[in-house]
Amino acid sequence: MGIEKLLIANRGEIALRIHRACHEMGIRTVAVHSTADADAMHVRLADEAICIGPPAAKDSYLNVAAIISAAEISGADAIHPGYGFLSENAKFAEIVEAHGIAFVGPKPEHIRTMGDKIEAKRTAGALGLPLVPGSDGAVSDLEEAKAIAETAGYPVIIKAASGGGGRGMKVCTSPDQLETLMQQAGSEAKAAFGDATVYIEKYLGNPRHIEIQVFGDGNGNAIHLGERDCSLQRRHQKVLEEAPSPVLSSAERERIGSTCAKAMADMGYRGAGTIEFLWENGEFYFIEMNTRLQVEHPVTEMITGLDLVREQIRVAEGKPLSVRQEDIRFTGHAIECRINAEDPKTFAPSPGTVTSYHVPGGMHVRVDSGLYQGYKVPPYYDSMIGKLIVYGRTREGAIMRLRRALEEYVIEGMKTTIPLHQALLTDPDFLNGDYTIKWLEEWLAREDAA
Repeated sequence: MGIEKLLIANRGEIALRIHRACHEMGIRTVAVHSTADADAMHVRLADEAICIGPPAAKDSYLNVAAIISAAEISGADAIHPGYGFLSENAKFAEIVEAHGIAFVGPKPEHIRTMGDKIEAKRTAGALGLPLVPGSDGAVSDLEEAKAIAETAGYPVIIKAASGGGGRGMKVCTSPDQLETLMQQAGSEAKAAFGDATVYIEKYLGNPRHIEIQVFGDGNGNAIHLGERDCSLQRRHQKVLEEAPSPVLSSAERERIGSTCAKAMADMGYRGAGTIEFLWENGEFYFIEMNTRLQVEHPVTEMITGLDLVREQIRVAEGKPLSVRQEDIRFTGHAIECRINAEDPKTFAPSPGTVTSYHVPGGMHVRVDSGLYQGYKVPPYYDSMIGKLIVYGRTREGAIMRLRRALEEYVIEGMKTTIPLHQALLTDPDFLNGDYTIKWLEEWLAREDAA
């Protein structure tokens, strides 16, 4: 059965992205919004709009009862959660399906499994994905922790089983630090996520962050769409992403991609997913799986020509994947810059009213953003206000096009991270593709000192 009306349970550029895919498929859209987002672009463009609460996310975009009510009032037969908010909430997915509404996302049991980092690691290992050496599960006993750390080899990292964003993570370089750091990590995890459970892994010195885009139809068929290199990060938050990675060979891409696709087929996975790895010295190490669409999905769309949101909706309708693995061709190079309403030096949030706005254009330039002149960027949500994505036949060509596009991009009325990206694109290490997950913070420290 085809979806006729879809409720978008999100905001900002991803809500607009979903709306556009729906209208290209002849599907009507319902926007839900907080009072702070009444003038948002996706709200203006949607076929229907329903206010679901005040600005605070917990009272609006995380308000399951309000979202389900909006779906029933509007007669929506599907809900797309976007990314963030409720996108990886297994209980929400179950509630949506219990109300006879299609959930545009994975099966609830897969969201639940991959949302628990210990269970995710256990499942990934059983599916044949390469793992970081460390504990098989939660660790609470100090002697057990010491034995695991000794086997894996110091340094090790103690991580919270729930959550992310760098909270509840401690690097331990010697046995005498272990007890104190385990207690600190557990306390941080309890405060941030309500769960003090921690586990231990080998700490990789200077890896890259490489993720594989996968897609399954829920019936045992799955494909991979290559990798994205997301190593340019600040405080565990991605800043710039590119595809393909400057360091992977075609053989490595095919090997890890095939491994991931087989794992998803064996799992019976449905919809879009991203399997994230640390990569060092030619070896991949599984870190987590995101059971949703990623912020950086456009770079994959650029090099494959596949509309990932359209594919998500097709799978949610019960249709098979529109392409087979042998149909996928990786051509050219794509880079995405996340544009945030932040001071490019201090990274302090900088919400405000857009007083002047001009987006770059030209061949192979894409801007995903809900901004317009006169729009007030609210202070209540994530600071990302847009994504600039470019494509080139080569990495060098993509970089030159990105430089030109950033020169054209005008957002006035607030500080943005456009100058940060312009500076990054002149650095010899970036131009050579010679960077790791630690590189950007070290680069920022050097810039501050200069």
